[in-house]
Amino acid sequence: MADTAPTEYFIQGITKSGKTFRPSDWSERLAGVMSCFGPGASGPNARLQYSLYVRPILLGATKCVIVDSRLRDIEPMAFDFVMNFAKDNELVVTEACELPDYGKK
Repeated sequence: MADTAPTEYFIQGITKSGKTFRPSDWSERLAGVMSCFGPGASGPNARLQYSLYVRPILLGATKCVIVDSRLRDIEPMAFDFVMNFAKDNELVVTEACELPDYGKK
């Protein structure tokens, strides 16, 4: 059986009432706090870089944070923290998964 792609959650910088979430750098701040969770993100001399599991992106003009569901497996409390941040701030969250690329050669 083939491995299934992990689920990703897109936390959008838009509230459920349609307003742009503030402050404007919220996605970078949230991803920065979560930078210590993920492969190669440990040790006193580790460079600060975004985690593979929590990363900020820009979709059109909307700031977003993508949360990889594998974060739940390595650190459930960190996953809950990020998802509760979205819930507490009434941000739009969309669940998706990466589709396999069958057509490319």
